[in-house]
Amino acid sequence: MPTNAPTTTGGSRRDAPRREDRRTRRTRTALQTALVELALERGYASLTVEEIAERADVGRATFYTHYSDKDELFDAVVRTLLGELAERTQPALDSAEGFNGRPVRALFEHAEERGEVYRLILRGDGDGRALHALTEALSRSVRAEFSARAETNEVTPRLDLDLLARTWVGEVTAVLTWYFSSPEPPMPLAEAARMLASLSRHGRWWGLGFDGPPPDLES
Repeated sequence: MPTNAPTTTGGSRRDAPRREDRRTRRTRTALQTALVELALERGYASLTVEEIAERADVGRATFYTHYSDKDELFDAVVRTLLGELAERTQPALDSAEGFNGRPVRALFEHAEERGEVYRLILRGDGDGRALHALTEALSRSVRAEFSARAETNEVTPRLDLDLLARTWVGEVTAVLTWYFSSPEPPMPLAEAARMLASLSRHGRWWGLGFDGPPPDLES
């Protein structure tokens, strides 16, 4: 260690960016948490920057150091959620075949842990801005995963991958919206994940209780 390294009280200057990064993360987390709490309590449309900053226990100037307005803060809430979700679901994607229910189960477990954020996004606050961002990001990710699985297993998809991905995302978000908007949980999310996995494997014809092959499609 150089003997002439510049120091400050409490440590070297090289420690300062790390401490600043931690402070930045704490401040941004506090602001994101404040937005979610207040939006669920009062509605997103009427929220002001001053109210968010007060709930986060930071100054108005500090808010504008990190975000230009509440919409940018809401965008950050979605990015944080998607980053967490990617970490949570990655281990569930190890199986090349898929259709084992693990990805949707991991997503639903994350939704239970971060229920307030999912509830706010899924109900369409902020003119649906956050919901659109969530569904588009999920659709891109799921399409890429479907494409990779098809290539790994050397199969040719029979249906358009964008349609398949958006159908999957639509089913998942519809179930979560139903779950979080109900006065009482309609069923455990683990059970819903199992049912969605069965639906993916067998289809709606089977899910409705029919036996044998379905009728031919009309031209």
